Amino acid sequence: MSATPLAVPQEIDDAPDTVLSSGEFPVALRWRGREPYSQSFDAMRAFTDARTPDTQDEIWLVEHPPVFTLGLAGDPAHLLLAESGIPLVKVDRGGQITYHGPGQIVAYLLIDLRRRKLMVRELVRRIEEAVIETLATYNLATDRKPGAPGIYVARQAEDRANVRLHELHQGAKIAALGLKIRNGCSYHGVSLNVSMDLQPFLAINPCGYAGLETVDMATLGVAADWRDVALVLAARLALQIGGLPATAAATTGSTE
Repeated sequence: MSATPLAVPQEIDDAPDTVLSSGEFPVALRWRGREPYSQSFDAMRAFTDARTPDTQDEIWLVEHPPVFTLGLAGDPAHLLLAESGIPLVKVDRGGQITYHGPGQIVAYLLIDLRRRKLMVRELVRRIEEAVIETLATYNLATDRKPGAPGIYVARQAEDRANVRLHELHQGAKIAALGLKIRNGCSYHGVSLNVSMDLQPFLAINPCGYAGLETVDMATLGVAADWRDVALVLAARLALQIGGLPATAAATTGSTE
């Protein structure tokens, strides 16, 4: 099944980089293409270290070659198959282990939380909501799980498409989230599985949960173009980030 995604301004589709409306403070959209994870990781940290109170917020859209990443307090025991041939990179985000690979959208959020008066928990909620909204445009029903950041397949209403596929994969994870906050600014972000080889997820306990099923949009019956989904996701992230601010700002910490 395919669906017509949320309308995205034409200028976004025509330009490799552009500016998205995001409330009082616009956010720049950067297309980085397929890029080794370490290159993105180094670039995010360098951007965050160099930014000033006047630096514009950015969203980076990336597709990585196969890589496992392990969070700051992650347990290496969650890598179940050490000889998978896929490199493992230890990083400074929150959370446990996850997998990135071709066919997955990775959106890195380089956001000044203090300027937007956002707490970390509120930023996480808004990122999750943007993913839920993105998948809803493709008639996919997803939701959060208490205490487990990310987005999971929900049971589809019977009057909508893909009821059987939703029931078969109910509770499976389709998007993972991990952030690092430094000097009141975020980096890392969210990954959304579009159409990818899911086998590497069997070599790990995804996000530290043994036996957790991981799915992509294709598994749920949606044939969608990576770039089209990435455009929708970027637009929804920008709108969520630019929403009504929380009452307090966060300055340090990390989250899964």
